[in-house]
Parts: sequence; C-alpha cells; structure tokens
Amino acid sequence: GNMKGFKGKSDSEVVAVCDVDAGHREKAREIAGLDKKSSYNDFRELLARDDVDAVVVATADHWHVPISIAAVKAGKDVYCEKPLTLTIGGGRALADAVKQYGRVLQTGSQQRSDSEFRQACELVRNGRIGKLHTIKVGIPGNNRKCPPTWEEQPVPEGFDYDMWLGPAPWEPYMEQRCHYQFRFILDYSGGQMTNWGAHYLDIAQWGNGADDTGPVEIEGKGDFPETGLFTTAKKVDITYTYANGVKLLLKTGGGNTRFEGSEGWVFVTRGKIDAEPKSLLEEKIGPDEIHLYKSRDHKQNFLDCIKSRKDPIASAEVGHRSSSVCHLGNIA
Repeated sequence: GNMKGFKGKSDSEVVAVCDVDAGHREKAREIAGLDKKSSYNDFRELLARDDVDAVVVATADHWHVPISIAAVKAGKDVYCEKPLTLTIGGGRALADAVKQYGRVLQTGSQQRSDSEFRQACELVRNGRIGKLHTIKVGIPGNNRKCPPTWEEQPVPEGFDYDMWLGPAPWEPYMEQRCHYQFRFILDYSGGQMTNWGAHYLDIAQWGNGADDTGPVEIEGKGDFPETGLFTTAKKVDITYTYANGVKLLLKTGGGNTRFEGSEGWVFVTRGKIDAEPKSLLEEKIGPDEIHLYKSRDHKQNFLDCIKSRKDPIASAEVGHRSSSVCHLGNIA
C-alpha cells in the first residue's frame, strides 16, 4: 500500500525494494517495474545506493528503529510505519538521530492528515467544549487467533528468518510468528495497544496539546493469553493522567477518540465526527485562534518536507511521544 501510494505521486519514483521474504520481494519488484538488480534482501545494500533519497520502513515493529537510524545516518529521509518504535528508549534514540543528522522523518500515523481529526482537535484546543477534563479512547481487540500449542516448523524456502528476527531474541520458526501476526508477540510488537493506539492515542495527544510530553501517571489492567504463541494483551483498561489534570481512559472496543469538556464533547473516528452541542461542527476557527498543522495527504506532506526541509505533520518526536503513551500502557 505504501509503495503504491508513493508510486502514484508525480514527484517520487520507486527505484528499489527490499524484503527478507523472496515472494513478497518479487511481487513488490514487479509492481514497481524494476529489474532484479534493484531488489534486495539486506536493507544495508539498499541504503548504500547514491540514487536513493528516502526510504519507506514497513517492517515488523522491532526493526523500525534500527533501520530508520541506519537510514538517517546514510543521509536518507524516512517514512516509517506506525508504531514508530518498540521501546521508549528506542524512540528517544531515533528522534535524537533524526535531529542530529538533519533528516526528515514522517511517522505513518496518517489520521493527522484527515480533516475530521484536525477539526476535532482544533475544537478542543480552542476551548469550544469548555475545559477539557476527559479523553476516552477505544481500540480494537485482537483480530488473529493462535492455537493453544505450537511446534517448530521448517523455514520456508526464500525466507531469511534470521534476518527477519534481527535484533529480537532467537526463537524457532512458526508461520504465525511472522508477517501480520508478529503484532501479537511482545518480542516484536505491543499488540493492539501499539497497532491501533498509535492512531487513536496519537489523536488524544494532539487534541490535548501534548505532542512534546506525555502522561505523568498510568494505571491499568490487561487480559493476557495463558497458552499459545501470542503474548500481547487481548483486552486492556488503562487510565492515564496528564500534568494538566486531564484523564485519558483507554479501553478495548471500537476505534475512536472522544474529548469531553465542561461545556460539551467531540467524538471522532475515521470518516465521522460528532459533537454536543451539534452547532460545534459548523463553527469556524478564527484567524487569531489555534490552527493545527494542516495536511491533506500524508505521503505528499512527507515529499513536500523532503524538499522544504521542514518538519512533517507526524515528525519523529511526535511519533516517539505517541508510541511512548502506548508503551507506558503496556508496562502498566
């Protein structure tokens, strides 16, 4: 999806692809219309190319930071899928590296480039619902199941499993460990807490004006698998408290963010915004009020910032802070 999105832009050209799964790599190569010399198993070989200005990192989460740091050190700008990080420390290191090497990094939290999310956050930030006191976030539950027992399987031909594991602890191969299902194993990801929290907690951060900070107190509970390969929480119920007194209540169920204030509320999800009073949805933000970063196209915003050298709408610091809220929930 990311490659097709950039391939359709007039000011970008896909010149190389990289994947440790030969089947996926070959499919990507064909879609991009490249010769076999422009497809790689090892990302370091791709980063060594002088004709690459930017890279898209859409690996399993545990590879996001190592590849992104290597890319910025190689002088490349980065579009990295969310969640930006696997750990809080890794996020700090990446955000610092992006700044140190003067690169542009866009986190793939594309809801910031959707008008309904910006509208909701501008209403909150400009006091249209009165004093903000509570944010309620819903995230989907697990959408994959794992059998209670599992056995090691032979590594498929054309799949570089050792490279896929990379910095993660060695474990025997099983099909459900890799590709989409990596999201439900803590060695590689944080479950739906990070998979969807990186979207809806990100909007909570934006609406609360907390892009350069985070909650100061977190308590919660989770329902974890007792058997099988998966180790991430199946269900969560977490309360965050911010220094400004705002409470953020996160629960499994749905996919949305709701801001509640002393004079009303605003609810937002993909393709829908609602509010009470309803008249809030017709209000315009005045020229002297808070106007949030405006982007109509997340990938185009990244390309524009490559040329302008300005920060994109979901910069490394923003991605690090929003990912950290997810990680803190998992820790709690």
